[in-house]
Amino acid sequence: MMGWYPTAAWRRRAVMLAGLAAMAVPATARAAELPNKPIKLLVIASAGGPTDLVARLLADSLSRRLPQRVVVENRTGAGGNIAASAVAHAEPDGATLLFTNTSHAVNRVLYSKLDYDPVADLVPVTVVAESPMVLLVPPNAPDRTLADLVARAKREPGRLRYASAGNGGALQLVSLLFLKAAGLRMEEVAYRGSAPAVLDLAAGRIDMLYDAGITAFATAQGGQGRALAVSAPTRSPVAPEVPTVAEAGWPAGTFSVWQVIMAPSRTPPAVLAALQAASAAVLAEETVRKQLATLGVDRIVGNTPAEARDYVAAEVTRWEGVLREAGISAQ
Repeated sequence: MMGWYPTAAWRRRAVMLAGLAAMAVPATARAAELPNKPIKLLVIASAGGPTDLVARLLADSLSRRLPQRVVVENRTGAGGNIAASAVAHAEPDGATLLFTNTSHAVNRVLYSKLDYDPVADLVPVTVVAESPMVLLVPPNAPDRTLADLVARAKREPGRLRYASAGNGGALQLVSLLFLKAAGLRMEEVAYRGSAPAVLDLAAGRIDMLYDAGITAFATAQGGQGRALAVSAPTRSPVAPEVPTVAEAGWPAGTFSVWQVIMAPSRTPPAVLAALQAASAAVLAEETVRKQLATLGVDRIVGNTPAEARDYVAAEVTRWEGVLREAGISAQ
């Protein structure tokens, strides 16, 4: 009896069907790739802040979806490097993950004596979300538009003051990006977070503050500041009357704070895929999306590991360039 040999057309159809079958595998089935023990999610921020709240919402939702429990551990300090180093040196089995944000993109520039490489030793699982920053001026400032602020700053180069939270923080990064885009010079005033900066903004002791959307709009609504522009690509549904920086005339100042889950770089692709599939499924839940919106998130991402890798790499290139042009170097 002669043997049967598959035709080229049959082989193509078989490959297509196999691909469709793989796409149809639910996140719960892929979770079999994960270790049979709790998953630790090391968060670079302290409890109660925006990054921590998003991480805890994600961890709680993943714990309901996965056989494994996802436990949040806050590991603060050194610009997120304490948590990042612990994950970079952890067993690459998916049981120890990092929850970090935009500050991760500048650590190679800001810290010269790291015991890990932020790019080579960690791999993105998925970009979770993006959130806007809002440019505020004092409530009694003469500036009614972003163009007003820019014109005043150009008339008085180096005299106006802007708030920062130190090297590599979102407040500093977005401010530097805007100053570069508008060709401005301002004096930097460092604060321990945005709360004390808001007090000085309300009193008129500083002239500009970029703050996270959820708190910035509350500041404006409470009369402690005036919102002139949103850094994100689109207007915020929370305050649709506030234009974007691009609409105001400075598209190069567009910026969103992003949050990402990362794993040790030697983590097997199947484990990364399982973690991403579960995360994407959670981020598609309507209740989760509504809760993220209340935390100031204006874009939910949930992309693949390959897409997340390209995203983070582009952000590293962008922000390392911004810091170097600003003359900011390693501590």
